[in-house]
Amino acid sequence: MALVLDGDEALLRPLRREDEPILWEMLYHAIHVPEGAAPPPREIVREPGLRHYVQGWGRVGDLGVLAEVGGMPVGAAWARLLTGDDRGYGYVDDATAELSIAVLPAYRGRGIGTRLLERLLDAARERGQDLCLSVQADNAARRLYERMGFVTLAEEGGALTMVRRWGC
Repeated sequence: MALVLDGDEALLRPLRREDEPILWEMLYHAIHVPEGAAPPPREIVREPGLRHYVQGWGRVGDLGVLAEVGGMPVGAAWARLLTGDDRGYGYVDDATAELSIAVLPAYRGRGIGTRLLERLLDAARERGQDLCLSVQADNAARRLYERMGFVTLAEEGGALTMVRRWGC
């Protein structure tokens, strides 16, 4: 499936094990930086609270989609189960995979994030895989999640835990 952007096509394809280096970059861009705030150092993605979203990508149950323009990665949406002591920020339960999504700043606002999320949701629905996420209440992406059927389960410290279930 392609999305045309200023004459260039954004191609979507499944994430592969060898895409892990790309996911480290995308993880950095998935961090919400409020307007006017300084971005965190890139090394932040290697901290325990974040690295488990990417480290060892390609394990059983990992699910993801990559967007490329002209062969260059410009966005990704991915989900993985983070359970037990390895819980993520949006943890709901041990059966619900946690979603991460990022689009490079130069490509935001062009529909890539919507298409990535639609494709990931289709794949999750086919698997019967419920998804959860954590998003700052003031993050504009919250509206996208709500449009895609995510509902808020909890709010703590300005962050919302949202979930998208298939059978409930």
